[in-house]
Amino acid sequence: MDLKNSQQEVDNWIKEHGVRYFNELTNMAQLTEEVGEVARIIARRYGEQSEKESDKNKDLGEELADVVFVVLCLANQTGVDLQAAFDKKMDLKTKRDHDRHHNNEKLK
Repeated sequence: MDLKNSQQEVDNWIKEHGVRYFNELTNMAQLTEEVGEVARIIARRYGEQSEKESDKNKDLGEELADVVFVVLCLANQTGVDLQAAFDKKMDLKTKRDHDRHHNNEKLK
């Protein structure tokens, strides 16, 4: 996964089309809204709630992409190198969780 280029692509898009980044609090609210849209699709399509007719054509991939876009915006405007942070997190999870998950009887 190449998050560095994705961050640059979002930054270029903001400069060309978006005028400027929304402030961090606005983007946090947008992220919450987008995650809520993902949750709605998951709950109704895969959970026990019935799916409303108006939700049946919603694209889960598009909603997940909205979440990623806002996360990339937040990373850019707060100076986070998301690629470095992601690589560090994957290394940590690999070391910490490998045996734990393989030994978890609930996952067998």
